[in-house]
Amino acid sequence: MDVQKILNKLRIEQLNEMQQHAAEAILGSDGDVVLLSPTGSGKTLAYLLPLIQLINGQWSMDNGQWPIALVITPGRELALQSDNVLKSMGSGLRSVSCYGGRAAMDEHKVLKEVKPQIVFGTPGRLNDHLDKENIARYGIRYLVIDEFDKCLEMGFQAEMQKLIKSLPGLQRRILLSATNAEEIPGFVNMSKKGTLIDFLPEEEQTSERVTLYEVRSEEKDKLGTLKQLLLSFGDESSIVFLNYRNAVERVSDYLKEEGFTISSFHGGMDQRQREDQLYRFSNGSANVLVATDLASRGLDIPNIQNIIHYHLPESEDGYIHRVGRTARWDATGKTFFILNSEEHIPEYVEGDVVPYAATMPQPTEPAQPKMATLYIGKGKKDKISKGDIVGFLCKSGGLKADEIGRIDVKDRYAYVAIKREKLKQVLRQTQGEKIKGIKTVVEPVR
Repeated sequence: MDVQKILNKLRIEQLNEMQQHAAEAILGSDGDVVLLSPTGSGKTLAYLLPLIQLINGQWSMDNGQWPIALVITPGRELALQSDNVLKSMGSGLRSVSCYGGRAAMDEHKVLKEVKPQIVFGTPGRLNDHLDKENIARYGIRYLVIDEFDKCLEMGFQAEMQKLIKSLPGLQRRILLSATNAEEIPGFVNMSKKGTLIDFLPEEEQTSERVTLYEVRSEEKDKLGTLKQLLLSFGDESSIVFLNYRNAVERVSDYLKEEGFTISSFHGGMDQRQREDQLYRFSNGSANVLVATDLASRGLDIPNIQNIIHYHLPESEDGYIHRVGRTARWDATGKTFFILNSEEHIPEYVEGDVVPYAATMPQPTEPAQPKMATLYIGKGKKDKISKGDIVGFLCKSGGLKADEIGRIDVKDRYAYVAIKREKLKQVLRQTQGEKIKGIKTVVEPVR
């Protein structure tokens, strides 16, 4: 397997030090590995790259024994994201993500069809498939628990214990975390010859590349202050964190009325809504994501410049994970505390927090994002590829190749980012048109 070819495909020049150590530990021994590294340091690639090298050449379809590896994640977003990372690597390995919020029967059909070497999923859904023998337990040799501290925090101990006990052929375990858990649960049954890779900073609470600001709100209701703060950012990418679902909806409605193009994200939304909203934000079709702390972990969205604490974080751990969304890899970032007269910077916040002075003069209208997102109602099951979509949008929609951004083709539909100013043109010109001889729905994702 050509590792450099995979890195080139991902547009990565070389692995960072943590990723190199992880690869050496996973490939250079037959023991278990615990990897501790800050949010945003590239842990997904750190375990996936050596894992696919381990699996490559070991794959066997004898007696239908698939998959060979399970990856446990605390939430559906991380399962989907990790699955997408693997697919983007072009390794040739097949994968499926499984999670609640959709019919297990539909996933069973996909599992039978794809016959994946790697399955990503939440503990409860993976147990469900194992219990129903939708996944053959006897061929599983590798188990990855991503964000194992979060899995424990969310109360998945019993589910994980049951899952691990049901894997008779399990040989190796890889555990990953962005925090230093006090101990690894006994039921994980790590081998004594296991390796600990600890890249957590001893003193640094947040990256030194993050600048901390406070923004004072004269009113107890901070909406007006938030608006002015976002106006000062122009078209920069920002996440506004709140502690409650109804607050996310209230702030989102206000910002939309004020002309901002935003995405919303919280646990009360159904899976399709959450996917739509995250996709719009990650591909540049929305400048602002308004979210609960559900968005503070497991979402690998690059180039987020600003983190805004509209509500103060409820804990130091929550604060660390919020701020970990910015300054990823070698980038810089800023975090802002909006404080009314009754609030102050939490005592656990380390580092200098300086008053924010916006660049003058301030814009009077919100900057609009560069991209817009299209939904196309055909996907892999319809034999539609990224190339087919590019051809369709160029021929029927009148676009140039450089006016098309990120494309994600799902089983039954696809998302496409296009230049925002071309949206009306594309919707008009593709109405009633066919893609590969098939009529399809083309509509904006809002």
